[in-house]
Amino acid sequence: MKHKITVGLAQIAPVWLDKQATLDKILDTLATAVKQDVELIAFGEALLPGYPFWLALTDGASWNNTVVKELHRHYTLNAVDIEAGDLDAICAFAKANSLAIYLGIIERPSDRGHHSLYASLVYIDQKGIIQSVHRKLQPTYDERLTWAPGDGNGLVTHPLKDFTVSGLNCWENWMPLPRAAMYAQGTNLHVASWPGSDHNTRDITRFIAREGRTYVLSVSSMMHREDFPDGTPHLEELLKKAPAVLSNGGSCIAGPDGEWIVEPQVGKEELITATLDLNRVFEERQNFDPAGHYSRPDVTQLHVNRERQSTVKFTSK
Repeated sequence: MKHKITVGLAQIAPVWLDKQATLDKILDTLATAVKQDVELIAFGEALLPGYPFWLALTDGASWNNTVVKELHRHYTLNAVDIEAGDLDAICAFAKANSLAIYLGIIERPSDRGHHSLYASLVYIDQKGIIQSVHRKLQPTYDERLTWAPGDGNGLVTHPLKDFTVSGLNCWENWMPLPRAAMYAQGTNLHVASWPGSDHNTRDITRFIAREGRTYVLSVSSMMHREDFPDGTPHLEELLKKAPAVLSNGGSCIAGPDGEWIVEPQVGKEELITATLDLNRVFEERQNFDPAGHYSRPDVTQLHVNRERQSTVKFTSK
């Protein structure tokens, strides 16, 4: 049955800006997924440890704003240091249960000085090995005040059973060329990771599925006003402007014909599951294949730089 796979969309809220508590919640969700025979589970963008909602609530673009600086410090200290082993427990769980995982994190990488933050989508395979860390190419709107732009290193696909899986962060899914890079590598099960809300997922999910003739899993986080933890710096300032619902979910699944398998689900934390059949991809590719018979590489080509970017390269004798 390698042509079929059971997938899970973890529509959950983080324990906002609390790395360890959110890791614990992720592990609990993974345990639930295993009980439901899930083979690939996906989480929302920036779930670990959370999306930077404070920027829209505290005049985030103002210069030398103490509130913003202190919240950014708190965010940085709760960001994920992969090299230090922050994801080791999740990798061990994946290996023990043959579970593949796409996880949205805020990464604080040592190869860029260990101070700047990146919205990264991590793929962990069924052997518990981190196979890619895709840093979001272009942060959106106020995200640019706290996230740095990434690079093309993570624009890769991965084999999983007979499927080829790929993933992009949030509005990267609207970028034609990153999508084209994934199509060219044969993706037929694409994960679109979002911070939440069906206004993001409702249109683009079906569009990508129909354009790529691929399954698309759009997975979103949740966030309600009451999800701000009591220990959050400047909590009272945040709650003054925070709406009742900051992210309502909207996780959904579209098939390779662009039709819904699971329509956007809103309003509650849940694990959404479905079993997908690869044969449906081959049927839909009969009339359109964006990187194959319906392409003209003699006329248009895409060049992708996958080099991990850094400000310095060291050599030694």
